[in-house]
Amino acid sequence: MTGTSELLCSAKACRQPAAWAIVWRNPRLHAPDRRKTWLACEEHRVSLSQFLDVRGFLLGVEPLRTVEP
Repeated sequence: MTGTSELLCSAKACRQPAAWAIVWRNPRLHAPDRRKTWLACEEHRVSLSQFLDVRGFLLGVEPLRTVEP
């Protein structure tokens, strides 16, 4: 895995360093053990999390340093 300074936010057009891992899955498409991850900077953590939560996809939000590769 690359250093966290090279990981960028997943929000559209954002080039800020990622600080958060937003863990999610679409239960209609993914097995219960599947975990997908979006990265978020401080500014976009809430908006990306809310986007997934409204759809019932959000599993959790974790500081980036605690996510395993």
